[in-house]
Parts: sequence; C-alpha cells; structure tokens
Amino acid sequence: MSAGRTRVGALGAALSVALIAAACGGDDGSAGDDAATATTDGAAPATTEAPTETTKAPTGTTEQPKATPEPTSIEEWEALWAEERAEVVERIKENKWGKTADGTKVVGPEGFTIDLTACPAGWSDTQGLTDTEIKIGNPTALSGTAADFGNISKTTAAWFTYLGDNGAFKDSTGKTRKINYIVKDDGYDATRTIPLVDELLDSDKVFAVQTLGTPAGLKVYDKINDACVPHPFEISGSPAWGDPEQHPWTTGSLLSYLTEAVIWGAFIDQHIDEFTADGGKVRIAALVAESDFGAAYESAMRSVIASSPNKDKIELVTEKLPITAPTITDAMTTLASKEPNIFITMTGAVQCTQIINEVANNGMDATLKYKFMSSVCKSSAYVGKDKVGGDGSQSNGWYIVGGGQKDIVVAAEQGDAFSKWAVDFLADNGLDAKLSSNFGNGFYQAWMWTQVLQIAGELDGGLTRTNFVTALRAFEGTSPVHLSGIKINLNGNADGYPLEGSDLSVYDSAKQSWVVQGNIIELSGKSPNCTWDPSVNSCG
Repeated sequence: MSAGRTRVGALGAALSVALIAAACGGDDGSAGDDAATATTDGAAPATTEAPTETTKAPTGTTEQPKATPEPTSIEEWEALWAEERAEVVERIKENKWGKTADGTKVVGPEGFTIDLTACPAGWSDTQGLTDTEIKIGNPTALSGTAADFGNISKTTAAWFTYLGDNGAFKDSTGKTRKINYIVKDDGYDATRTIPLVDELLDSDKVFAVQTLGTPAGLKVYDKINDACVPHPFEISGSPAWGDPEQHPWTTGSLLSYLTEAVIWGAFIDQHIDEFTADGGKVRIAALVAESDFGAAYESAMRSVIASSPNKDKIELVTEKLPITAPTITDAMTTLASKEPNIFITMTGAVQCTQIINEVANNGMDATLKYKFMSSVCKSSAYVGKDKVGGDGSQSNGWYIVGGGQKDIVVAAEQGDAFSKWAVDFLADNGLDAKLSSNFGNGFYQAWMWTQVLQIAGELDGGLTRTNFVTALRAFEGTSPVHLSGIKINLNGNADGYPLEGSDLSVYDSAKQSWVVQGNIIELSGKSPNCTWDPSVNSCG
C-alpha cells in the first residue's frame, strides 16, 4: 500500500470513531447538549428536515470536546489568552526547548529539531528586529479576481496596530516593539510571489514571512526554509504544510484538504446505499482549480476513493479552470451533462458563488442529491442572499466541511461576544465586516501571529527567530473565531497541523447561516504529517 493510502486509512479510522460521537453525542454525553446543537453563528439547532443519516457510522466511542462557556468580553478573552500563553511558556522552559547552549540547533516537542549549522552564512537570529520594531512580510492578493483574500491582511494589520499600541509586544529583555507589517500585492499569481519573497528576504530583511495560497506557498517554502526564516500560518489547507521535519520553519493555518476530503469520503460511504441499491454507481462531479490548490484537493479525494470499501461504486468526473477565470459556465455545463449525484467544490474565491448560481440554473440540481462547498467558501460573502441573488434559496441545502470557523457578522447578530467586538473593531478601522467575510477570517490569522510572538518574547533571551519557531511548535490556544471544541495546537514532530477539527454544516437560506449537523468532529493530532511529492501532488 502506498504512503498516501496509508495516511488516508489512518485518518479515516480516526474519523469514523469521531463521527460516531459527532452524530450521536458520545456514550456518556460528555460533549453536552450545547455541542450537539452548536452552529457557526449561534443560530438555532438544525431543523427537523436536516439529514440524520450520519448516525450510520460504525459503532464505537471517542472522547469529544466538552462545551465550555466562552468569555463574554474582549477583556475576558485577553485574560484567557494570557493564561494559555503562560502555560506554553512554562512547558517550554520545563522541557528546556529552544536553541541549545552551543547555538547549533533548535529542539522542541516530540523530537522536533532544526540544524542551525545548515543556515546560510551571515544568518541572524534577530534579523528584522530592532529595539522598537518587528518586521513581518506578507505577499498576498490585493488585486484580481481573488483579491477578496487580501482582506485577511487588512484585519491583521489593524490587529497588529491595536496590540502594538497597547504594549503587547514587550519581551523578557525589556524591549517593547510594534509590528512593521509589509504587505505586497501578488494578485494570487505565484510567479509574482517569488520575486516579492526575494525582496522581503533580501531587501526588507524581514523577521518572518506569511504567504497566501497553495501555488505560492509551494513555490517559495523551500527557499524560506533554506534561509532559516519563520514561515508560519500559510493561508491554505494543503497537506504539504504538515512537514515539521523537512520544512520546520513552515506551518499552515487552515483545515488540511486531505482531512476535508476524508470527511467527504466518510459521508459518501455512509450514504452509498442511496445510490447503489440497484447495482449502479454514485457519480461525483467537481470543479477543480487549475493549480496546485485544486490538484491537492483532487489528489486527496482520489486517494480517499481508492481507500474506500465502496471504491468500485464511486466515479469522480472533473473539469478544471484557473481560479482567476472570469466565468465558469462552460465547465459547469459540461459537468451538468454528466448527470452527477453529488457535487464537490474544489476551488474558491468568487467561483464559490458562481458555482451555486450555475447549479441552480443549468439543470444540475435535478440530479444532485448532495452538494458540497469547499471549506474556503464558507463565508457569507460567497453564499449569502446578497451574493447569490433573490431570496438566497440557491444556497439552501449546500453542505460544507467548514473547519469550525464562525462568520463574525452572523455570530455578532446572534450575540457572540468576540464577534460583536470584532465587527465594531473593524468599523473603527474603516473596514465593513459585511463586505467580506475575510475581514473576519483575518482575526484567526492575526490572533495566531500575536499569541506566538508574545510567547516567544517571554522566553529567555526575548523574541528571536528560534524562540518564535519553538513557541510555534509548542503552541496551544483558544481561537475566538472558532466553535467551542475546536482545538488550535501544534506538537513538534508529532503534529504539524494547527487546525484539525471541523463542523459538518448545511446552509439554511431562511436563517442565512450554516447550521451544524451533530457535534464537532475533532481530529487533533490524528492527521498524519506529510512530506509533499510535487510530481504526484500528494504526500510521499
């Protein structure tokens, strides 16, 4: 069996156990009624029309995350984060993780190691730092059809300024810094990302770099790691970022597309009899982004199908288009002609909305029983009625494996304390949360950045690149924009993915929100690490 098949099988086994508790609430009720009825926005529980077939999962039990009360003010959130940071700092110091006394390597949890002698000549542990400044670079999409993703950086910039102005980045050496956030427009074009990263490393001499999108990340992460520069929170779900041994300076931030595909596959296996009772097959159609992003999705799904006990009953048909293509009508018409039973979105940005409208208008809905948006399409900016037109009914009934993230606009309307604060915070900074859900998504990225920077600053020697990567690989904290029960953590070489939990939700157009089906699916530490093989767009 190939390594890819082994990874899918291991994750699938963990998932099948998690799905039982997600659907049934566990044997001892430890998840609580709150978890069973949670939604991404605080809306009411799923309606009686919502499917309940997820209870078909194999029997068994697993521990599910307990629902705990969330902080009710930004002050309470900040107090919680301070406690969590202190716990991470204590764990790092107790285990003597970090740069060794001889300066030749970094050590961390579960055998995590970086050989600093392999860093380039003249490498500095403090490049990008002054007594008053932390220089961080971010090539991202500020123009073109994927420019909505660039709104993440606008929230991040505002959050950096807010914390810097409040003295949050005072480290153990007594230095108090603010962040100089250097954002450059790559238009979601990986060929433009490469020279921008060169500028950030060689001319701007930044402390760390964050990139956006699988194509860009794969083009530059070797270079960034060879330069021994932190490259955290790549804004993509490619499994490639889960590689702490070969790419120790890089992590992802989103739910891995492999984990997402495994959940899709488990859902299909549970529903297989609905399509194959007469000996037929289930036909899945997918619009795939023509890039490394889409290739990662498609490769993951094909691996999942190959590992399924129902593989001979499943057919996957695809059409490919660049994510920057202005229209998708021809590709979607071709897919409609295949009369699929299930549709899966393997692209993002404005194509999320276009897909919903095409499915509603090209006749595909007549044969589809289940429709899945990709996790990156979760925002109301893609599925809300003001985007799909009319009463918004076109979005009704679409499923999503959403990574557990809230839409802060809807959540604020439902009384979520942080989301209410966040919407007001954006407004105070000239940003309208209703115009783009990526303004809300930016809080996740900004929160992770600032937590790890503050932990690193509290370590002996203060903020350095090696303290940053040590804090990163030992990080654990509570995200303010994820559903209760979603864990954000890394664990050295044992766990290279910060986010492995998800909701399985259905869009309710009457509520204009995603409604969670069952409990949170939490797979923290279960997604196997990945050494990416670009020749097959899969883990090697």
